[in-house]
Amino acid sequence: MAADLYTRYMAASDQWRAHRKGCVPCTDGRRRCPAGTRLWNRFCDLQDAYLTHLRNR
Repeated sequence: MAADLYTRYMAASDQWRAHRKGCVPCTDGRRRCPAGTRLWNRFCDLQDAYLTHLRNR
């Protein structure tokens, strides 16, 4: 489970960074478009889940 969670977490990070590079409203990191907000929230949720998993080991 942890490996899959980590993989999804890193993929979400990559997707957010790729989006931010190509989205003018999101380039300052403020997530000003719906897609940017969605990607950022997914990244945060997966990061929280992964860190919680590590703490509970």
